[in-house]
Amino acid sequence: MKKILSVLFLGVICLFIVGSSLNTRQALGVTEENIVEDISEKLIRFHVLANSDSDVDQDLKLRVKDEVLKYISPILNESQSLEESREILKREDKNIIKIAEDYIKSQGFDYTVETTLTRENFPVKEYGNIVLPQGEYEAYRILIGEGKGQNWWCVMFPPLCFIDVTKGQVAYDETEKKMKDVLSEEEFKSVNKKENNVNFEFKVIDLFK
Repeated sequence: MKKILSVLFLGVICLFIVGSSLNTRQALGVTEENIVEDISEKLIRFHVLANSDSDVDQDLKLRVKDEVLKYISPILNESQSLEESREILKREDKNIIKIAEDYIKSQGFDYTVETTLTRENFPVKEYGNIVLPQGEYEAYRILIGEGKGQNWWCVMFPPLCFIDVTKGQVAYDETEKKMKDVLSEEEFKSVNKKENNVNFEFKVIDLFK
């Protein structure tokens, strides 16, 4: 009984904290929807979709991703804006397709490769110490074969794809620096897990939509 009461008490406290945070932002004329929309307008995501969820196809997806990033990341690292990154992706699209197709053939597969630069709705996703809220984002997508397998993803602008998020604080600091370069202070606080329990907050908001 004590455990149940403790859980209920913690639940009430968490909801109170989330509610207080939302009320403060609304009092300032800033809603969660505004923040999510503003964040999504400042990023380009990168997705690689495997042919299927078989171990072989999933492994191939990761290796194709590595080959593409080996080529495009140094170019994107020179970009100074989202618009410039978008133009780079459009310009390099044929080269990216060729790199992916050539690698797939070299591994004995005959899968086709399709790419799109589009806007799609994505769920809440964690990237190291950053939690991107659910929303509609611009994304450069590579579809291998039927593209029905799970996807691998990262952020192309700002260029985070080569940051190893498993390397702890060093990777966190680099990710934070790049995100701060493109997000406002309020937006950065909304996605930074160190600032608040942002993952919980976004999920609670989704439940009440």
